[in-house]
Amino acid sequence: MLIATQKTNSIREIAGRLHLLPLICALLLAGTLGAQTTNAPKSAPNLDPVRFERDINRYLASDRTNPPPQKAILFIGSSIFRLWEKLPEQMAPLPVFNRAFGGSVTTDVLHYMDKLVLPYEPRIIVYYCGSNDINAGRKAEEVCDGFRQFVGRVHAQLPETRIFYVSINRVPQKQDRWEVVDTANQLAREYCTRNRRLAYIDVNPTLFGADGQPRLELYQTDRLHFKAPAYKGFAAIIKPVIAEAWGNK
Repeated sequence: MLIATQKTNSIREIAGRLHLLPLICALLLAGTLGAQTTNAPKSAPNLDPVRFERDINRYLASDRTNPPPQKAILFIGSSIFRLWEKLPEQMAPLPVFNRAFGGSVTTDVLHYMDKLVLPYEPRIIVYYCGSNDINAGRKAEEVCDGFRQFVGRVHAQLPETRIFYVSINRVPQKQDRWEVVDTANQLAREYCTRNRRLAYIDVNPTLFGADGQPRLELYQTDRLHFKAPAYKGFAAIIKPVIAEAWGNK
């Protein structure tokens, strides 16, 4: 009788433990997900391209009232280009126009290129994107792959369009990720050498002094975006390259 009672109690104990098993599993899963959330990159932005709908619609509304020139020179990319206030003046008399939107990553540019790139049928495209990808934790290979996809889609529709990749800036804000910046730029440079319609433009030399240190006077307080003198340096590097390409078209 004693043995039977012990067996009964053991069975009840096991059943009780089994009854709690789903709860234990749920708690463990929640803990794992919580740890994943906690360890997620805090700087990673919301990568849903819909967040730019308002900016894109403003460009499209402007196109209806004051359309940019067709078959001209398009600057596209992220905030480094968007904040270039004197771009038309510094590139004159070249027929340039700007459709960059701040905060964009390479996937955003790909998402909106049917609206902000291809309809203009640009003869030349000047591309700056990838800086925000690196801030979001993307690898150099992913940044370059975004550029390759961009090129492929442009040339599928506009096979003779020249595309110039402007180097991702080695800014103080990314100093701990300069290795990623350098690798992304090197991959893009190598890719550009394999296609006569592509070229790589390195603007980083203008951002450093003779001592090899960043010229901090060129930066806003975030050490990421630029003051007007930096754009003057960009223009001095970019304009002769695209002017030659424009004249050879």
